[in-house]
Amino acid sequence: MKTFLTLFVFASFCCLTAHAAEKPNIVLIYTDDVGYGDVSCYGAQGVETPHVDRLAREGLRFTDAHCSAATCTPSRFAMLTGSYAFRQKGTGILSGNAGMIIKPGVPTLPSLLKQAGYATGVVGKWHLGLGDGNANWNEAIKPGPNEIGFDYHFLIPATGDRVPCVYVEQDRVVDLDPADPIATSYGKPIGDGPFGTDIPEQLKQKWSHGHNSTIVNGISRIGFMTGGKKARWIDEDMADVISHKAVSFIEQHQDKPFFLYFSTHDIHVPRVPHSRFVGKSTMGLRGDAIVQMDWCVGELLSTLDRLKLTDNTLVIFSSDNGPVLDDGYVDMANEKLGDHKPAGGFRGGKYSMFEGGTRVPFIVRWPGHVNPDSKSDALFGQVDLPVSLATLVGVERPEHGLPDSHDELDTLLGEDSIGRSHLVHEAGSLALRVGKWKFISPGSTRENLGPWDIVKVAEPGLLFDLAKDPGETNNIAEQQPEKVAELSKQLAGIRAP
Repeated sequence: MKTFLTLFVFASFCCLTAHAAEKPNIVLIYTDDVGYGDVSCYGAQGVETPHVDRLAREGLRFTDAHCSAATCTPSRFAMLTGSYAFRQKGTGILSGNAGMIIKPGVPTLPSLLKQAGYATGVVGKWHLGLGDGNANWNEAIKPGPNEIGFDYHFLIPATGDRVPCVYVEQDRVVDLDPADPIATSYGKPIGDGPFGTDIPEQLKQKWSHGHNSTIVNGISRIGFMTGGKKARWIDEDMADVISHKAVSFIEQHQDKPFFLYFSTHDIHVPRVPHSRFVGKSTMGLRGDAIVQMDWCVGELLSTLDRLKLTDNTLVIFSSDNGPVLDDGYVDMANEKLGDHKPAGGFRGGKYSMFEGGTRVPFIVRWPGHVNPDSKSDALFGQVDLPVSLATLVGVERPEHGLPDSHDELDTLLGEDSIGRSHLVHEAGSLALRVGKWKFISPGSTRENLGPWDIVKVAEPGLLFDLAKDPGETNNIAEQQPEKVAELSKQLAGIRAP
């Protein structure tokens, strides 16, 4: 009997550590504003995404996976820290000169992987703040990604529509001329102009709301900026620039396990794809930006193929929030939509508490470990990536931090068809998913994809049975008061510190 128990324990231990022993490379491709229905393997119309489709064909496609919030900063915060953003003040959509909101010393996805010997890098959009909140863009900008577990970074500091419109590599602005120092302001105007408000008809892409301050590359942005003329980016080249940096990172670290967090700018506004992608969809610039995003994915996949790393690389593809159409620029996103459904038929999108705000494409490919051309209906949250991937590479969960990250490795690899027992969604107020049930707490949320209507959510909140009503058209809170009370109490418990 003792021998049997010893063998049983040993076999169980081997099962738990089998994945960890392999330490695959990990590439996390995180797109911006790409909705559930915006890629063709999820039903897109008017645009083709062959490289994303390849991932789905060779891997596992989730139908009920979620970012943590319906906007980018809180989703990125939650995914890297394993903590819902509502637990920390100041984690809403950040200005371009905000200080870094992930504090050095906090356990993060990259810091956990570093413990397992991984080389870690982030390339692309950041939008989690840099420095201490009074960043001098003309000197080393710290703290930054290197202080929270990344070995290397090449960043779009905030978003393409916010100043400063420069790249930051290893704490410093790229190609900065010391004789032309940078200054930024999100309050009082600085610089001599003209600004977007002065010459709207002369802009390369006219603003529709909000994006009317300093003009860079013929496009007016949010916020004011002076200096840094040589360092300023050219929007049309951005996908090429960041893809080249991501490929270089893979090439430089091909001989040891690496983690690459590749965060595309596409399809966030301003949508200014390179000329070789213009006209490649039927949806105008937004559709063409989707094609460009897909090309970026292809660049990484072909690099893995060329270096013979495909079989030993876990690739994850997803998005930071649901879709949006008019988000500040006149780019015909609404007018040229056609039959395309950016949220895949789900209600709402970016900024919304409804499913379209957080239900996003999520694909996992790991040859030999994830079944090809497979589908999972399990509930999965990006907030679980830190602990799940730590388990994969054999790193124990730290004693502190990662309060909302669960070990869902079996779900991530398609071995659990149920997934998360519950998941919180954030967009101003909070919503709770428990199985088929969706509870939206009282408050207000946006409807549509821009311009928006405001939905006022009165007491006691909204309740939907997503198994019967995935489009969230029938609020059954009055018919199910006990379920509303149960979920409201559960959400209050999760919200408590």
